[in-house]
Amino acid sequence: MTAVVSDPALSPYAASLLRVLTVPEAAEDPIARQAVDQARLSDRELGELMPAAHRLSPQHPAYRVMLGVHEACRQRQPAFTPQSCAMLSALTDEAVGRGYGGDPVLAVNVLLRCEGPWPEAAARSARKLVTLLLGRYRPDHPYALLALAELAGGLVGAIQTRLSRLWLHPIAKDEVKVLSTLGPAAPALVAEASGHRSYYSPPPLPDAWQRLAAMPEYAAFARRALEVAHTRVADIQSGRAAYKADAAFGKDEVGALGRAVRVALLQDEPWLMDLLRPLLLGVAVAPTAAKTLPSQALLYEVARAVEDFPTPEALAALRAARAAARHKGVHKQLDRKMQRIERTLGDRPDVAFRLPDLGFGHDGVRTVTLGEYEAVMALSHDVDLVWRRTDGKVSTTVPAAVRRDHADMVKEVRGLVKQARGHLGALARSLEAGFTAGATLPYRRWRDELAANGLGWSVVRRLIWEVPDVAGRWRALLPTGDGFADLSGAAVAEPEPDAEVRLWHPLNTSAEEIRAWRDLLTRRELRQPFKQAFREVYLLTPAEVETGTYSNRFAAHIAHYRQLYSLMKAQGWTCSMLGPWDGGDTDDAYRVLAGGAWRAGFRHDYRNQQPEGIQCASTDRVWFDRRVGGSWRTAQLTDVPAIVLSEAMRDVDLFVSVTSIAADPHGWIAGTTATSITGVRRALPS
Repeated sequence: MTAVVSDPALSPYAASLLRVLTVPEAAEDPIARQAVDQARLSDRELGELMPAAHRLSPQHPAYRVMLGVHEACRQRQPAFTPQSCAMLSALTDEAVGRGYGGDPVLAVNVLLRCEGPWPEAAARSARKLVTLLLGRYRPDHPYALLALAELAGGLVGAIQTRLSRLWLHPIAKDEVKVLSTLGPAAPALVAEASGHRSYYSPPPLPDAWQRLAAMPEYAAFARRALEVAHTRVADIQSGRAAYKADAAFGKDEVGALGRAVRVALLQDEPWLMDLLRPLLLGVAVAPTAAKTLPSQALLYEVARAVEDFPTPEALAALRAARAAARHKGVHKQLDRKMQRIERTLGDRPDVAFRLPDLGFGHDGVRTVTLGEYEAVMALSHDVDLVWRRTDGKVSTTVPAAVRRDHADMVKEVRGLVKQARGHLGALARSLEAGFTAGATLPYRRWRDELAANGLGWSVVRRLIWEVPDVAGRWRALLPTGDGFADLSGAAVAEPEPDAEVRLWHPLNTSAEEIRAWRDLLTRRELRQPFKQAFREVYLLTPAEVETGTYSNRFAAHIAHYRQLYSLMKAQGWTCSMLGPWDGGDTDDAYRVLAGGAWRAGFRHDYRNQQPEGIQCASTDRVWFDRRVGGSWRTAQLTDVPAIVLSEAMRDVDLFVSVTSIAADPHGWIAGTTATSITGVRRALPS
C-alpha cells in the first residue's frame, strides 16, 4: 500500500488515524486497536480518512479503525476536498482488484459532498469505473452510473443504450434524456434525492431535492411527465387504451413520476393539482367493475411524495382517491399514509392552512336543499347532519321521501360530511404537529386563511393562542368573533397584520394560569380539537441531568410488542419490526421533531414469545439527536428544547403506559430505579 502524506490541516488525532490506515508498520500502534472517537473528528477529516479506510481488507490490523471511520461516515456528512475525492480511485481499485464492488452510488455521494471543483483524476477514475460496471450483465443504480458517465465524457450514449435495452419506458427515457444534457450533478442529485444508498453511504443531503428542483430543465420535465401520465390514465379510463391491472406504468416510470411530483410539490406549482387530482382518481380504480387498479404502485409513490412535501390540496386529492378505490387493502394503506401526511403538514405552516371551506359559512353551517327538505350540516367538535322540513320539523335520519327521490344527493351530502370531517382532523393534527417547531403565523394570514374560513374557524376558536403585547411578551388569548379575549373575558385590541401568532403550550406558563384556562374551557363546555389546556407536560429530572445524553425514565418495562409497534407507527415514529430472526433482537424507533431540527430515539428489545402467544419487548433508553450539517449528533439532554423533550416523552409515556405488562426483572437503570409512569409528569392542577 502506498503511504499517504498527512494533510497539515488534520488534527493530531486524525493524522494518527490516517497513519495507521496507510503506513504498514504503523498498524501495530495502540491506537489501531481502539474505538474511533467521532467527536474528535471534523467532517472534512472524515472525508480524508474515508478513502484510506475503504482500501483496507477485513484482515488488516487496523480493521477496528476502518470500521469506526465507516460508521462515522454513515452517521455524519463527511466533506471532501478535491484531493480527498480519491475515493473514486479507491472504488475503481476495489472493482479491479476484487472483481466486484466499485459502488457507483457511493462515488456520487462523494462527488456531491466535494468542496471545490471535481479534479481531473476523478474523471479518469469515473471512466475506468463505468467501463468496468458496463461489462456486468445488468447495470445497477442507473442514475449514479449516468452521473459518472457524464463526468467521464463520451460514455453517456452507451449508458442510454444499455438502459433502453433493459427496462427504460417512455417517461423514464425522457428523464434520462434531460439528465444527460445537464452535466453529472443532475443525475447524481437524482440518485441522492431518490434515496439510492449503499452500505457505506452518508445520510442523504438535506437540500438534494431543492437543488434538483432549482434546475429549470428538470422542473419542465416534471410537468411534462405528469401531463403524459394524466393522458395515459385518461385513455385507460375511456377505453382508448387496453386495461391491465397494475400495468399502466413501468417501475422506472413510477420512480420518475414520484420525483416529478416531489419537485412540483416543493415548488408549490400552481398547475400541479389540475394534473394530480385526475391522475390519482384514474390510477385508484379500474375502468371495469374489478377491484384492481391501473397502478397501485404509482398511487403509493405519490402518497410517499406528498408525505415528503405535503400540501392540503394534495392530501385532499389522496383522500378522494381513497374514496374511489374499491380494494380494501388500498384503503388501509392510504389511511396510514394520510395520517403521516397530516402530521408532516405541521412542518410546512406556509401551506398547511390553505383549507378549502367546502361551502361552510363563518357560522359553521352549510345547507343543501332536497325538495321539501334541507340537509343542514353544522360544525361543532364534529360535523353534525340533520334533515329539516319546510315546516321546521327536524330529523336525524334520512326521510323516506328524500331517500327515494334524491338518492344521489343523499350520497353527495354524506360524502361532503365525511370530507369535512377529514379536513377538520387534518387541520387539527397539523396544528398539533407544529407545537415542537414553535410555528408562528402572521396575524394577517391567521385571520384571512384560518379564522375567515368556516372549517378553519371551527378549529381555531377552540384553541388558545399567543400574541405578543406592546412590550413583546407573549400573551395567551382565546379567539372571539371580533378578535381575541383574555382569561377575564376582556376584549383585546386586534394585533397588527404582521404580528406573529402561535399556539399556546402549558409548558411555558404557571400552574395557576393552566388551572384558570381549564376552568374557563370547562365552564364554556368548549371541547378542544386536541389536548392543549389539559396536555401532559414532562420536565427534565435530576437523574437525566446526571446520565447526560440519555433518559432511563421509561426503561425496564415489559411491553406487549404488537401494541407497542402499532402505537409507535400511529404516533409518527419510524421503527422496524422485531422478531425471532437475524437482526430482529433490537430496534431504535425515531420521531423527527421541531421541523426537522431534532430527533427523539427510543430503544426497545425483543423478548421471546410468551406461552400465551403474546410477543413482548423490553423498553430501554430515550435520547435526542440534533441535526448538524445534514447529519444527526447525539445531544446532552440539558441542550434539548424543553418543548421537544416534553412532547417526545409524552409519546413514550403513552407507549409504555398502554402496553406495559410488567417491570423487566433484568432491566438496569444507572443511578436510579424505574420511575412510575404517573410520577414523571410535571405536577399540574387536575
